[in-house]
Amino acid sequence: MGTRPPVTGIDWTVDSVTVDGTTHRAPAHAHVKIEDGRAAGSFGCNQFSATAQITDDQIRLSHTRTTRMACDNARMTFERALARTLTSGPLTMKGEDRKLTLTTAGGDRVQLSRT
Repeated sequence: MGTRPPVTGIDWTVDSVTVDGTTHRAPAHAHVKIEDGRAAGSFGCNQFSATAQITDDQIRLSHTRTTRMACDNARMTFERALARTLTSGPLTMKGEDRKLTLTTAGGDRVQLSRT
């Protein structure tokens, strides 16, 4: 088991989400910050907050709450993919330089970078 990358207290920009082998670029303003057992940010349209549980190199987001704004189809499609991926179960964290990758058990990925 490697050392866990620094994850908490950082404003992460969401770069992309990859679902079933297809990568979707994030709209501007998609971001997440994880701190004190909570995650909060924007899926690209709606704001969200969730409980964040970190164990070794894994993170699990649960009890997600979101605002209910409607945006254009492209942003809503991205938002649904990102929300589903982030809340699908434990995500394995892998950090490198100013990047963080969260990967589901099924291989879907969320790419983040430090702002």
